[in-house]
Amino acid sequence: MEDSNSIASRRLTAIQCHLQASTDDTYSQIQSNVTAGEFVDDRRYSVVLPEKLKSGKWNVYRSAHSPLKLVTRFPDHPEIETLHDNFVHAVDAFPDYKYLGSRVRVDGTVGEYKWMTYGETATARSAIGSGLQYHGLSKGACVGLYFINRPEWLVVEHACSAYSYVSVPLYDTLGPDAVKYIINHADLQAVFCVPSTLNVLLSFLSEINSVRIIVVVGGADEHLPSLPATSGVQLVSYSKLISQGHGNLKPVCPPKANDIATICYTSGTTGTPKGVVLTHENLISSVAASTLQIKFHSSDIYISYLPLAHIYERANQIMAVYCGLAVGFYQGDNLKLMDDLAVLRPTIFCSVPRLYNRIYAGIVNAVNTSGVLKQRLFNAAYNSKKQALFSGRKPPPIWDRLVFNKIKAKMGGRVRFLGSGASPLSPDIMDFLEVCFGCPVIEGYGMTETACVITIMDDSDNLSGHVGSPNPSCEVKLADVPEMNYTSDDQPNPRGEICVRGPSVFQGYYKDEVQTREVIDDEGWLHTGDIGMWLPGGRLKIIDRKKNIFKLAQGEYIAPDKIENVYAKCKFVAQSFVYGDSLNSSLVAIVSVDPDVMKDWAASEGIKYDNLGQLCNDPRAKAAVLAEMDAVAREAQLRGFEFAKAVTLVPEPFTVENGLLTPTFKVKRPQAKAYFAKEISNMYAVLSTMDPTLHKPL
Repeated sequence: MEDSNSIASRRLTAIQCHLQASTDDTYSQIQSNVTAGEFVDDRRYSVVLPEKLKSGKWNVYRSAHSPLKLVTRFPDHPEIETLHDNFVHAVDAFPDYKYLGSRVRVDGTVGEYKWMTYGETATARSAIGSGLQYHGLSKGACVGLYFINRPEWLVVEHACSAYSYVSVPLYDTLGPDAVKYIINHADLQAVFCVPSTLNVLLSFLSEINSVRIIVVVGGADEHLPSLPATSGVQLVSYSKLISQGHGNLKPVCPPKANDIATICYTSGTTGTPKGVVLTHENLISSVAASTLQIKFHSSDIYISYLPLAHIYERANQIMAVYCGLAVGFYQGDNLKLMDDLAVLRPTIFCSVPRLYNRIYAGIVNAVNTSGVLKQRLFNAAYNSKKQALFSGRKPPPIWDRLVFNKIKAKMGGRVRFLGSGASPLSPDIMDFLEVCFGCPVIEGYGMTETACVITIMDDSDNLSGHVGSPNPSCEVKLADVPEMNYTSDDQPNPRGEICVRGPSVFQGYYKDEVQTREVIDDEGWLHTGDIGMWLPGGRLKIIDRKKNIFKLAQGEYIAPDKIENVYAKCKFVAQSFVYGDSLNSSLVAIVSVDPDVMKDWAASEGIKYDNLGQLCNDPRAKAAVLAEMDAVAREAQLRGFEFAKAVTLVPEPFTVENGLLTPTFKVKRPQAKAYFAKEISNMYAVLSTMDPTLHKPL
């Protein structure tokens, strides 16, 4: 009898024999082979392997770019194991290339970009790292970064990597209480801030006992407040720390691949923030794998405006360093971003659907108000170019000269790559942007716990409405969720909870074994909580969320149960169903009203009506209920994006009998979404007419 090891070995050998390299880079490396139907999936973007050889179930998807081995290193530079190695590589390869750019302020005005080279940045990072050592920080100490994107952020990050410190981003949207919690939870010994965030730190200085030094970026020493000696905290300016470091230079103390590089705290939806522990290997493997599908060059220019506290922008920065890109920073004001784009003229622009929706709305509005002739010209150009692009032909250059070059000029005229992440981008807007800007729009899917990318589109893929195939650093499977009727046997497309495994998956939540075990199973699979569906070609589409948690278009997570509990305090509300999704930036609500309260209100307002249903449809009633809900939400200190922006009033209650409640009287969300689909669609349609840049109908 053949033992199980030899069977496994034989089957793996068979798999390997039938996975052949393609000579055409535009197609998958997987070739169909009539003798190996059991072992090969001839899909273009993914290959399917068994999770366990004995199970006979082929359910694990890997990138067709690297089907037999998960990527952990840059293929062309396998010696790069850490973020420090990556930066050293860049300094060696591109010492005099522009790296970090910010706009020079002259007499209160903003001028051209001023640049630091990779070599100059290396000098500054050594000074910052040495300065932290001078102040007593030892290897492994946690360092907080509490300010928005600017060159100093990257300098400090590189210093942390070079001297084996752990970077911990902090950001305003978490609120002061969360910042205080993170500082104490991660035992931060140093915090870099700007004058505005310094004020927040000083407000709870006596409650953050681990901090030894606060470094103020953009502040002068003579203007810094004096701290009480009892605080035990030194307050210095960034420029002074640089000087102290230069005067006491220390050799770098490089980390190892499995050392912690950063702890990224996610806002979550309830309770305290969770610290995602990411090693150097996690980050390098994720970014290195992406280079198999995306090619950047040292001649490229990238604009940094997405929050550096989020993993999306962090991963982009690691890629930028590896490729030797020039990174220009925005002024810090989203309203002035278009001006920064016009001056910097980037070639690479990565953003989130919310901004792309604004760009789309702006172009459409400009076309619709340009007059009949220009409108006809745009439509003719758009239809002709779209037909050519999506049939694989080269579009006539006349359309760019007549129409699209003016649109491209709004972003500087040189963008050759648009990236989208954080939440799904509407397929029609993706197609629209590709036509107008004449470049690929690449969408990806990921999370902090996977060091960013889980799946990403190939730039050769013209199909929109999905998030691509697995990043070559991880493998993906869909686990059955029978209670939601999602299974791998679903026809025509397998469905289930997206699970991820590989070297880019995080180590766990900092000081939280319980929550770590809740998301990583015994076989190393990270359960994302997102529901996916495999499309033809091995592409993944996100279709639902397992838990009652969802993400709005701007990337904010929402816990509807919490919000519904707040609205339950509103006198008009008997029951409520709060809805939102990742294509919209606002919440809407269905409210089952309290009949007696509504009747009393109508009487006090002198409003006559025939029945409760008629009263619920009265705009004055909707306005009154929404105003009261807003007041309750403010009292409960809900954040702005947690407020319902539109409401539909219904006279009938949610019950077990009408299928809207569980036997334990919880709202059945998928059923409620379907039941009130028309009302939800109508509310978003109304919101979109009020502000078309922020809302998109279902």
